[in-house]
Order: sequence, then C-alpha cells, then structure tokens
Amino acid sequence: MPKMGKKRVTQIFPFLLPLRLAQRKAFFYAGMRFDGRAYAGTQQEEALPYRLFAARNGLYNTDTGFDMVYQANKVFNLKIAAKALDGLLLKPGETFSFWRAVRYADKYEPYKEGLTVTNGRLGVAVGGGLCQMSNLLFWVFLHSPLSVVERHTHDVKDFPTMRDAEPEGVDATISEGWRDLKVKNETDITFQIRLSFDDANIAGSLYTDKIPPFSYEIEGKDLSYFRENGGVYQKISIYRREIDIATQKVRSENLLYTNLCAIGYQLPEGTEIGKKDEIDKAKLGGRAKLGRRAKLERRAG
Repeated sequence: MPKMGKKRVTQIFPFLLPLRLAQRKAFFYAGMRFDGRAYAGTQQEEALPYRLFAARNGLYNTDTGFDMVYQANKVFNLKIAAKALDGLLLKPGETFSFWRAVRYADKYEPYKEGLTVTNGRLGVAVGGGLCQMSNLLFWVFLHSPLSVVERHTHDVKDFPTMRDAEPEGVDATISEGWRDLKVKNETDITFQIRLSFDDANIAGSLYTDKIPPFSYEIEGKDLSYFRENGGVYQKISIYRREIDIATQKVRSENLLYTNLCAIGYQLPEGTEIGKKDEIDKAKLGGRAKLGRRAKLERRAG
C-alpha cells in the first residue's frame, strides 16, 4: 500500500465527521442550485423507442475480504437508488448528476451498511456500495455522445473489480458532498436510463427517442503496474472509437483519459510490476521508434 499522507482533522477527531459531512452536503447541493445548469429530474415509466447500449455487472463480489452480508446489503442499497434512476430522462441541454438524482432515494426505506471508504480506509457505512451503480452508469454513458462533466477515479482499488466487458480503469467513484458523476446532453436527442436486476446481476441501458448517427467502442490500452513510494499502482489509457452507424466505418479514435490508481490487494502471480521511470522510458522509446519509422515511410513514399 502507498504511504499515508498527512492526516485530516476528521481522522484525528472522528467525532467531528458527522458535522463535516453535513457541512459538505449543504454546500454541495447549494452549488448545484446556483450553477446555472438544468438538471435531469423527470422519470418516465415507458421506455423510449431505441436502445442505444446495454451492459450488466455481477452483484456479489466474493473477493472483498469482508462478510458477504455486506454484499447483500449493497444489493439492497442499489435497488433503492435504482428506483430514483430507472426511467430518468436526460433531455437536450440537461445535465445528469448522480447525487442530485438519488438524493432522497432512501427517504422511506433507509440504506443498509455496505462497503465504502471513509477517511481513506475501507470499511462499512450506511449506504455503502453505490459506487457499483455509478461505475455501471459511467460505462453506459461512454457509449453515447453525452459529455462527461465530472468523473473521479478510485484513489485505491481495495479488491479486484468484477468486470464484464469493461476494461480496467473504467470506473466512477462517488462520495456525497465531495465527488459526483455528471454528464451533459449537448445533442438534440433525449436519453433515458433503464435499470433492472435478476438474482445475480444488475443491468443498465441507455434508450433514446431517435437513432444517433454514431455508435462507440471503448478500449483500454497500455495497461501497466509499477511501484512507487512503497505502493503498487495501475496505469491504463482509455480510448474511444466513434463509428458511423450507416457505413460502420470508424470516424475517429481519441484518448479519453489516462487512469491511475493505487492497488490495495495482491495482484495475480506473474503480474509484471516495474518502476514508474522504467515504464515511462520504455513508452518514450516506443514512441521515438514509431516516429522514426513514420519518417522513413514518408521518405520511401
């Protein structure tokens, strides 16, 4: 694990944490009230006519190191949040905020204790586990023309993530009062979130009122692990290809972001772990070779 930095006041005086949380939440929601954005808030039971993208994740992770009761509690919490998200419309010009959408989801049915990170440590807290919902939604949003306004990576991955088609590095951690997931609809299309559950999985879909001209593919490249300051880190670059639906030709491929997080669990045996400077030099060398080859090809042409 990486070395711990300077302790926060709430780590030294834990009894101040509830007051700090209340303060942060008050400013958090006040900021959204006066930021000039129109936030999505309309739910519609009937699905829009076109399904743009769908994905699903397993619900029960057996690799957390904690009692499985917290996985059951997480599923309970996800289903409460889903009631506020399922059918939510994102109309042209509107912004989706995860926390604004689920702010009162537990008003009549309280959340249970699930796994969450508090003061930099993995533990249990009421409402824990909702990151699985934000992770899923982020993956779905990446397969649309919606613009990401706010997204945060996990600082530390404390246990292996259950993945279906998603590459490493595709996640969106949330923390009410601190970190949100926001996307803006800058198109003339209306989008709709749909969520459902079976015994083992959560499914997320994005529907639209008209067929967009493009589809999207997401790929993780240059996955590497390195040691630094006593910790092990994962680094990966996330790319997106835009494909013309009519011709099925790739119009563009762009780097969305490079994801970096600390690893808090034992990596599989045989995983190559280098040093950051060695990895950076290797990548620079690879780019230099590609550059020289491109020059030679231009001269030959």
